[in-house]
Amino acid sequence: MNLPFEWQIGWRYTRAGRSGRRNGFISFISGVSMLGIALGVAALIIVLSVMNGFQKEVRDRMLSVIAHVEVREATGGALPDWRATATAAQSNQHVIGAAPFVVAQALVGRGDELRGAIVRGIDPSVEGRVTELARTRAPLLAQLKPGEWNIVLGIELARLVGARIGDKVTIVAPGGQVTPAGVVPRLKQFTLVGVFEAGHYEYDSGLALIHIDDAARLFRVEGPMGVQLRLDDVYDARAVGQDLQTSLGSSVLVRDWTRTNRNWFDAVQIEKRLMFIILTLIVAVAAFNLVSTLVMTVTDKRADIAILRTLGASPRSIMGIFMVQGAAAGIIGTLAGCALGLLVAFNVDVIVPAIERAFGIAFLPGSVYVISRMPSQPLASDILPVVVISLVLAFVATIYPSWRASRVNPAEALRYE
Repeated sequence: MNLPFEWQIGWRYTRAGRSGRRNGFISFISGVSMLGIALGVAALIIVLSVMNGFQKEVRDRMLSVIAHVEVREATGGALPDWRATATAAQSNQHVIGAAPFVVAQALVGRGDELRGAIVRGIDPSVEGRVTELARTRAPLLAQLKPGEWNIVLGIELARLVGARIGDKVTIVAPGGQVTPAGVVPRLKQFTLVGVFEAGHYEYDSGLALIHIDDAARLFRVEGPMGVQLRLDDVYDARAVGQDLQTSLGSSVLVRDWTRTNRNWFDAVQIEKRLMFIILTLIVAVAAFNLVSTLVMTVTDKRADIAILRTLGASPRSIMGIFMVQGAAAGIIGTLAGCALGLLVAFNVDVIVPAIERAFGIAFLPGSVYVISRMPSQPLASDILPVVVISLVLAFVATIYPSWRASRVNPAEALRYE
């Protein structure tokens, strides 16, 4: 297939054209520009993939403890008929599990050590339908039996209050009892039967689990305060929550996990956007290095441009030659960077341990971070915008030098040749 001469000449200039000292230098600068674009694109893909991996890791650990959606009585009391509410919620095709709960804030302690915590009453027989923790630690949660006043604490919460398995743990419930001597706090002792580790500090240090019947008696509610729901797709939580709020009415309050953990979710999204913008600037700097490359190429090829003009080439054709050269460099750099970025992103779990062994260092010490390995999750929704932005920047960078080439005067260019 015969390509237009603009494509042929532009591609020849990209490959360095005729030999010579100046052309060799220009070829070197052009290669550096391609390398800069490739490294910028690769860095952007790798960083976004690692951020996605961390986000997924934290989200999975968070959702191992909490439900995807919660339906509560709007005033904060007990649901009049939680079974009817659960049945109505499960009529939604995305809801695959439901379980009742009672929840309240309280003080948990042993001796003089008291810590604020969320005390959640659960039914161990059905809790496995909505949380991964109940599935993986079913024997532990089975020890939560009504009337026995047993409790399971997060591992960090147990450490903070100095409690070990078998110890008595005191819960100070809100509200208190009114007596002739004044308001006396309501205290209840529980037996610590086990601890759990979700890998998320907020829940490991601030969550206590007891049986739902014990929780109802402790917090003086007539029954479950709400229903926890599990969905077939965690990413549909917000949309499903809105649908359930409409279908169940204003007597209940529906909250999905993205709203329950809104601060964390918003912080992660903002951090990711800022990182994308910062690293895109690196790609922009590398792409605009093409400007200097093409300006030097135009200066070096002034005689060639003059000859082409005398042979009948139009200014538009001359401009097309150098735009092809710049675009080719941008495309090669972008594709090389995309390939390098994906290669590293898909093999982070192999590359990072190899670097750690080679230099004797640990990027994520297990004693400091809960996550001891570097996670990575490349997503097409991140990679495609990176590729498009890199190509657009490379194309924009070619416009001015190509326009200058089209304005070369043949007579002036050939005067000293």
